Amino acid sequence: MNDASPPVEISNRKADVPHLRAAIEDLVAGRCHDPFALLGRHRDGRQDVVRVFYPDAQEVRLVVIRPKSAPIEKPMQRIDTRGVYAAALPLRATYRLRILWADGWQDMYDPYSFGTLLGDLDLHLFAEGRHHALDQMMGAHAMTIDGVHGVRFAVWAPNARRVSVIGDFNIWDGRRHPMRLRHNGGVWELFVPEIGAGERYKYEIMAADGSLLPGKADPFAFTAEQPPATASVVADPHEFSWDDDTWMAERQEKQNLSSPLSIYEIHAPSWRRPGHGHAYTSWNELADNLIPYIQGLGFSHIELLPITEHPFSGSWGYQPLSLFAPTSRHGSPADFAHFVDRCHQGGIGVIMDWVPAHFPADIHGLALFDGTHLYEHADPHEGYHQDWHTLIYNFGRNEVRGFLIASALFWLRKFHIDGLRVDAVASMLYRDYSRKEGEWRPNIYGGRENLEAVAFLRELSTVMRELHPDAMLIAEESTAWPGVTASAETGGLGFRFKWNMGWMHDTLRFMQTDPLWRGYHLHDITFGMIYAYSERFILPLSHDEVVHGKGSLLDRMPGDDWRKHANLRAYFGLMWAFPGKKLLFMGGELAQRGEWRHEGELEWHRLGDTLGHGMHDTVADLNRLYHAYPALYAEDHSHHGFQWLIADDTQNSVFAWLRHAHEAAPILIICNFTPLPRENYRIGVPHGGYWHEIINTDGEKYGGSNVGNGGGVMADEGFSTHGMPCSVALTLPPLAVLYLSPVAAS
Repeated sequence: MNDASPPVEISNRKADVPHLRAAIEDLVAGRCHDPFALLGRHRDGRQDVVRVFYPDAQEVRLVVIRPKSAPIEKPMQRIDTRGVYAAALPLRATYRLRILWADGWQDMYDPYSFGTLLGDLDLHLFAEGRHHALDQMMGAHAMTIDGVHGVRFAVWAPNARRVSVIGDFNIWDGRRHPMRLRHNGGVWELFVPEIGAGERYKYEIMAADGSLLPGKADPFAFTAEQPPATASVVADPHEFSWDDDTWMAERQEKQNLSSPLSIYEIHAPSWRRPGHGHAYTSWNELADNLIPYIQGLGFSHIELLPITEHPFSGSWGYQPLSLFAPTSRHGSPADFAHFVDRCHQGGIGVIMDWVPAHFPADIHGLALFDGTHLYEHADPHEGYHQDWHTLIYNFGRNEVRGFLIASALFWLRKFHIDGLRVDAVASMLYRDYSRKEGEWRPNIYGGRENLEAVAFLRELSTVMRELHPDAMLIAEESTAWPGVTASAETGGLGFRFKWNMGWMHDTLRFMQTDPLWRGYHLHDITFGMIYAYSERFILPLSHDEVVHGKGSLLDRMPGDDWRKHANLRAYFGLMWAFPGKKLLFMGGELAQRGEWRHEGELEWHRLGDTLGHGMHDTVADLNRLYHAYPALYAEDHSHHGFQWLIADDTQNSVFAWLRHAHEAAPILIICNFTPLPRENYRIGVPHGGYWHEIINTDGEKYGGSNVGNGGGVMADEGFSTHGMPCSVALTLPPLAVLYLSPVAAS
């Protein structure tokens, strides 16, 4: 802005007032902190005066609206050559504006003719971090006020000198729409008439020191431009019409602790690309292809890697900036709602990864939002993630805590999401996470625990349980922090489930070991049972295990190609028989050979060969059995549901155990982790009769050698072993897992 401004043209007595001159100078220079003190309607003796600012207008007219006669139109007087206009108005009269631009006349309402927009209770709850519907208070809302259609904007920036909303509607000129500050909440608000859904916008923020920040995207935006563009977009205000009443009514039963829960983890962009290119499939296209695929595989849920808007695709969504906006890469918010709706109608639950642990430092985002460390800690010892080069939310600040909790509730309410998996919980819990001595600040008691993060997680879980008791909160937590799935009231964190990272690492290590040496490493399988009931676990084979040079699951198995596939089938058989809910990252069911690439798509050609299709059928049949036999899931979190039979056969690397459930038939599981068949291998069972072989991962249909027991065996009631009154003599196929069930339950 040029400081050598033209002189003010004085056209009435008010313009001579020094404070009015100063206010006009601040407005024109873009420094106006309180635009409503200058612009809009103001009392002037026995009449009102209206002032407006349109720097590029050729003429501005005031249209006085009279209820019983035609409007009166009169020119407004330019009181400053840089675009400030004024005109007298009868007391209590309403008005509009007519503006002559270079390309013609425009009729519009004055943004500064509207009163305060947000209620005092809203502002009070926001300041306390207890406003659980911030999506309805903050951000950009297309609405009608006093019969005028427009968009109400609200943003938190308590330390700013001036905040303006900018967009195509004001040629991105921050002087045109400076906002009103509501001091009791630090929230800036403005109603801009006669714009609506689809408008691009940002906030132009002047810091307290007078410096102008880069345009900021709206932290509460509901949709955004597709990256690499960075503007927020006013969302369609119409509510989505849901058709998932049956699913929502049954969700509590489908997601309780004793229900079968098998999850297919998916990175939506790279599951399948349209035309095998690098474009993004739409939510509708994804639904068309994914839903029948998941139904065929038998998974109960999908889990989406973060779909909150994020600037860098290479972060896979784990560096989000818009925690209220589904990414525009796949379509509109309504498209995403329709996707969830179709999943529910197809009997599939939808979990999404949600990231309150960190956010990127992109200049259009939350970093230094109002010129201060508003969302993040100022101290890099507390506010900077060295591993990911991202910033850490200040969980001790009421407004930040409320922002995050409101985001979580938004997805559950607005999009009927069935569960939130919280990423990187360990990084939130520990102040010294991935830090050396001297690189972190202790808590007020001198400890390493992040007390503010603990309080935040407890509050989140408590509020979720109160408002959405049938929705799941799932922790990715990799340490031995006690009570992750214990209730907040008893000192826990309140999650429904926790990923069992220890089980994943131990069993993968075992499966990567050459079968010749597996007998020396049986503890990698048995150790998980020592702590299996300390938390409520999900067993994950997640995306983190098939990236960064680790190779695919198949590639990590030892041996030639046949043995690799046999090992992986056996591993899946072990996983589906072990206590804990199940999660498999996409591509595992195809025996994908290559490491996952976020810019590519799955190796769909593997369905065309015997071993690849066999792996797909293995997973589908394991899911079918898992849902059909309560013994495989109903007592996942009780020691009554699991009974070791063989855990010490170091010579043969054979394991055997029973799964139990109340008033349900037991399931016998036998794992042979060597490539040698075992003949006449005797294992104890709880009763006699015929035991049906309900799955054999070495079956011919799966690409195996078809060694087995001809469909089942009779138990020998005169031969007790392993503490059981009866036993069966089995042929154990190579690198395979068997499930057997009493014939009455088959």
